[in-house]
Amino acid sequence: MNQLTKYIASLFLFISLFGYANPILESQIKSEKIVTGADNYKAYLPLLKNKKVGIVTNQTGILSNKKHLVDFLVEKKIKIKTIFAPEHGFRGTADAGEHVSDEIDQKTNLPIVSLYGKNQKPKPEQLQGIDIMIFDLQDVGTRLYTYVSTMHRIMETCAENNIPLIVLDRPNPNIAIVDGPILDIAFKSGIGMHPTPLLHGMTLGEQAKMINGEKWLKDGIQCKLTVIPCRYYDRSKSYSLPVRPSPNLPNDQAINLYVSLCLFEGTNVSMGRGTEKQFQIYGSPYLPKSDFAFTPQPNFGDKAPLYNGVVCYGEDLSAIPRINRLEIKWLINAYQTTEDKSKFFDKRKFSIRAGNEKLQQQIEAGLSEQEIRNSWKEGLENFKKMRTKYLIYK
Repeated sequence: MNQLTKYIASLFLFISLFGYANPILESQIKSEKIVTGADNYKAYLPLLKNKKVGIVTNQTGILSNKKHLVDFLVEKKIKIKTIFAPEHGFRGTADAGEHVSDEIDQKTNLPIVSLYGKNQKPKPEQLQGIDIMIFDLQDVGTRLYTYVSTMHRIMETCAENNIPLIVLDRPNPNIAIVDGPILDIAFKSGIGMHPTPLLHGMTLGEQAKMINGEKWLKDGIQCKLTVIPCRYYDRSKSYSLPVRPSPNLPNDQAINLYVSLCLFEGTNVSMGRGTEKQFQIYGSPYLPKSDFAFTPQPNFGDKAPLYNGVVCYGEDLSAIPRINRLEIKWLINAYQTTEDKSKFFDKRKFSIRAGNEKLQQQIEAGLSEQEIRNSWKEGLENFKKMRTKYLIYK
């Protein structure tokens, strides 16, 4: 009986080790906390050894311990020569579209060169002595966000000046969504430089590979690119940003609704700038009076908001469930119910954001939401096929 007990114990040990250990390990791996490219420092620190470094980053360039990447690199004795700051500045406090000036970082005494305003691309003299460039910004998954345009210009600059570029990748909080019209290059701008949909479902690292691979840089040049990937990340995982990516995106709800409500920036409708629910509400003085109203006032995100001090009527979306597509129903409804339809659209501003003239024409013609969506299908299918070879995460 004693021998039988030992045999059964041994059998259970064998089964636990070889029959069930692998599924348990796989489950543990799936539940591992996402490691951003910045936190994946063992992969990039060796590339910076004995190099003079330029770095493109802002307040989103932090590690899991909340330490800023610049401070971390300084502690590691990496020789940072210049910080390049995008829209909203290095500390992320400038309003959308506000000119950002060059300055000195008070904590590290490092020079900061603005890449927003007149100087959207580093000048040759600003690159002197830089051996390698790092790019680390948190994107939100839409072509309207200016950080991908900043990355495009940095890639172009690096290619022109033979400077290797390292992109420290970060998760896309809207990575599961690929939707919207494809950009018509005739409407190329700083809020849309590539023939991608409004929601592309890619990380900045994946987009960098695509920009290089499709030869979208000037004259088809390509930069020497290294993408440091996130670890324990895949397209099924949700991601909550640890800091605001910009002043008017205060939370996950705003980030999820951002691109759907951003289309209102080409109309006479406010999307909540000058309130505490930016990109979670919309309204205007010209929409029907309703139970919901708000009055924009100057605040941290906007010093001079649209309809400052004027009561706006519209809709509060701050508590709706997470959306999984580009929603145009709010835009269509606002157009259909506005006081004077001739004053609703700012044609140029709206077309730049939509990426074409067609969407405005479709709404004005009274097409249904489904009819408009059907017109996107072919472009979306072609884009998904094209992007496949650049995807890093399953």
